[in-house]
Amino acid sequence: MKRTLPSDSTSAGRRARIARRIVAVLAAALACHAATADDGPRKALRVCQDPNNLPFSNTKGEGIENRIAELFGKELGLPVTYYSFPQRMGFVRNTLRYKLPGQDYPCDIIMGVPVGFEQADVTKPYYRSTYALVVSNSKGLDKVDSIEAFLRLDPAVLKSLKIGVFDRSPASAWLDRHGLVDQGVPYLMLSPDPDQYPGELIERELAAGKIDAAIVWGPIAGFYAKRATARPLKVILLKSEPGVKFDYAMAMGVRRGEPQWKQQIESLIERKQPEIEAILRDYGVPLVDAQGNPLAR
Repeated sequence: MKRTLPSDSTSAGRRARIARRIVAVLAAALACHAATADDGPRKALRVCQDPNNLPFSNTKGEGIENRIAELFGKELGLPVTYYSFPQRMGFVRNTLRYKLPGQDYPCDIIMGVPVGFEQADVTKPYYRSTYALVVSNSKGLDKVDSIEAFLRLDPAVLKSLKIGVFDRSPASAWLDRHGLVDQGVPYLMLSPDPDQYPGELIERELAAGKIDAAIVWGPIAGFYAKRATARPLKVILLKSEPGVKFDYAMAMGVRRGEPQWKQQIESLIERKQPEIEAILRDYGVPLVDAQGNPLAR
């Protein structure tokens, strides 16, 4: 006998009922998690951080994000604690989302994530910066004060330069766009060695004369150029071009399902914006507007 299959309408109705039940269960679970995460007074501002990533953070509390965390902790009337893990692959999984059975999360906030970051619930932005070209005074670069002036250098001079760039950064696309690929010297963005940090490209390579220029994220450029006393360095901001995006808005990241905590952090960002900007300026961070133009001091 031929087995009769259910009709499309019957099957569709059953699938719809099952889907509604699943959605209801998930919604209840999320609501329960949100209530659990946001209920009760917090005993500390618990920050997820990289232990060796100046100018952003380190275990001595010397970074931009450490300073902003202390500002927030004071405003909240809470001590600031840190949970450190090298900011490599798996950083969020091993910090913000890390939780052993029967234990609490070790930290509740990442102080710096790009807007659009998908591994956390992202707050409103608190600053926007851009990549920058950092040059030394060697090979006639002392008179270069803009990207246009840099690109107008004698072709023989340009071809003699060594320009340090991180792999998988917009810098590689920019070099290709302007016919400077052969001048690029690639460096690993995420080294497996936790003792290494992005600022070494400026502090140890450019300042030591191993390369003539470097293209790095603005906060790194401003901070390490400011500290380079033995060899003066100049920071020249890069503006986004068709196919090459250089400027990005930065925000903070919290766990999903904690709307009250996110709202509280966004309120702090809004109220403490002048102090936040003062901290950023103190570290030499180049700030730009939504069009990538430098913000007036």
